[in-house]
Amino acid sequence: MNSLPNIKDILIQTFQRLITQFGEFTSNFIGALVIILIGWLTAKIASIVLKNVFSKIGIDRLGEKINDIDAIKKLGLDLKLSKIISKIVYFFVFLFFLITAADTLGVPAISNMFAMVVEFIPKVIAAAIMILAGLLLAEYLKQFVIGLCKSFNIASGKLIGLGVFFFLVVVTVIAALGQAGINTTLLESSFNIFIAGIVLAFSIGYGFASKEILLNIISSFYSKNKYKEGQIVEIDGIKGEIKSIDNTSIIIKQQDSEAVFPLRVLQSEKVIIHKN
Repeated sequence: MNSLPNIKDILIQTFQRLITQFGEFTSNFIGALVIILIGWLTAKIASIVLKNVFSKIGIDRLGEKINDIDAIKKLGLDLKLSKIISKIVYFFVFLFFLITAADTLGVPAISNMFAMVVEFIPKVIAAAIMILAGLLLAEYLKQFVIGLCKSFNIASGKLIGLGVFFFLVVVTVIAALGQAGINTTLLESSFNIFIAGIVLAFSIGYGFASKEILLNIISSFYSKNKYKEGQIVEIDGIKGEIKSIDNTSIIIKQQDSEAVFPLRVLQSEKVIIHKN
């Protein structure tokens, strides 16, 4: 007949195992706390040092250019690149130590989660750099388009420049999301359809609205070199001296008045040039 197990021995063994496991957990927990403390100090020091270095080399001047963009001003953002980069470095370094601390505790689920975050950070940094570069390029092209439209006396230059700006910003954001590993296929398709509709509607509407302006601009290429300020001309029965001529109009100065003609009249009307 089998003898019954000694209850006393079972309790003693169970208690010993609990004591051993508790000791191991306490040791690992203290070790994890030490690693976290060291990681926090290391990340803090690295963040402060990098912030001072980037401030001295003048990287914040780039941030000031971004802050001058109208869209950023309206959002009320104040981007200081040295501070942003130092914060990113702080979290990046601290996460490395958190992974080590989780491994010390023997919790692979937590360490794997932190590892995924660490792997994702470089993608986010690359995406952020793309967005900042895209903002600067979009602002530069916006100002270029506005200046170009102004030189041709196109009244809606600001609207066109703003359209160019937001188009480039959206394209940049979609590209940045793709760099970050986010599927943007549906977003790209929707954006392409939207842009196609906007371009078609704008082309038709603006084509009718600016027909006269375009005719004047085309006329300037063919006629502007034939005429110069100071010449005496007669256009549509009005005789006088050419006071000024630009890309869209010509001003004829008479004794007591001035006549302004659209530049296309140089092609469509009979012009008589009188010798001084």
